[in-house]
Formats: sequence, structure tokens, C-alpha cells
Amino acid sequence: MDFIGELEAAYGKKAEKVFLPMQQGDVYQTYADTSLLEHDMGYRPHWTLHDGIAEFMKWYKSEKNPLI
Repeated sequence: MDFIGELEAAYGKKAEKVFLPMQQGDVYQTYADTSLLEHDMGYRPHWTLHDGIAEFMKWYKSEKNPLI
């Protein structure tokens, strides 16, 4: 819901949400751990969810978006 909340805030509109029971293959909870990625590949994410969504929304609302 954090992801959806950030999208709503950046877009300036509430999403119409329809909540359904858990479906086969749904994951109830996850814990991202990028430590192996950082160790093995030298990559460390530097964007917060808030900042990443804000940058995405800039692109989405721009003329660079081929869907508009």
C-alpha cells in the first residue's frame, strides 16, 4: 500500500481500489535484502520509494512518455 500511496500522492488522484482475498501465488509479506547485490555486483540502490515515484511521475507526465 506504500507504493500505491506514493503513486496517488505524486499523481494527485486517489486510486480506485478493489480488495480481493489472497490469490494463488500472492505473497503476503516480503523483506527486500540487497546486500548480496551490493557485495557481488557493487550496486547499491540510492533512490527512496518517494523520490523514485516522483521521478517516474515526471517522466510519465512528460512528452517523453510514448503512451501519451
